[in-house]
Amino acid sequence: MARPCHHRRFTLSVTLASLLGAGMLSGCGNMIDRVAGIGNEPSMDPIENPQKDPNYQPVSLPMPSPSVDVRQPNSLWRQGSRAFFKDQRAAKIGDILTVVIEIDDEAKLDNKTDQTRDGSNSAGLDNLLGYETMLKDIFPDGIDAGNLVNSDSKSTTTGSGTVDRSEAIKLRVAAVVTQVLPNGNLVLQGSQQVRVNYELRQLTVGGVIRPEDISNVNEINYDKIAEARIAYGGKGTLSDVQQPRFGQQVYDIFFPF
Repeated sequence: MARPCHHRRFTLSVTLASLLGAGMLSGCGNMIDRVAGIGNEPSMDPIENPQKDPNYQPVSLPMPSPSVDVRQPNSLWRQGSRAFFKDQRAAKIGDILTVVIEIDDEAKLDNKTDQTRDGSNSAGLDNLLGYETMLKDIFPDGIDAGNLVNSDSKSTTTGSGTVDRSEAIKLRVAAVVTQVLPNGNLVLQGSQQVRVNYELRQLTVGGVIRPEDISNVNEINYDKIAEARIAYGGKGTLSDVQQPRFGQQVYDIFFPF
């Protein structure tokens, strides 16, 4: 048995009211925090072990067969070492290396498509063993057997698109090795916070790297980081002004037109 329409409308109204109430409670909590922070600088996050973060998850990737470390007898050199006495590059959990981020991308694409198609079809039945004369008896107004079907079609499609994008980011951030995978690759995680007056800028970077890609000055370029996660943002007075008001965001979510 189908439910009445008023029951479905009531259920929908309750659902929307619940979502709106939850959004308002979240927004009220945010507003209370903002009011409490009036006149104060944005607080920086404490320095903590990334593995203690509730959202931290160890990386698990397909691993090749373990390789055998071949050492030459009576040799003073260690395999993979770039220094005579000690390799200064990051290799163990807790070691620090510098990530160099230099992004200078520019893309410009123009695309235009014009398509026109005309079609015309006609069919007749002048002779069919004499049965064509019976069509006049079937159709009261009569019919021309030589012009039974006649159709025309025409379609026109026009499309255009333009993409013009430019990005330029040059940053350097120190990251900490948080995990050593079975094949020797390193998992790194790093963050940097800079506060200028009432604006806090935060840079985070994470991913998987090969020890061979680390330079002899203990640096690595961002394009050699697998599964790279790079974020650059901030919070404070300027970031707050650039965001739409809470009511406007709720209005944009629920307004269907």
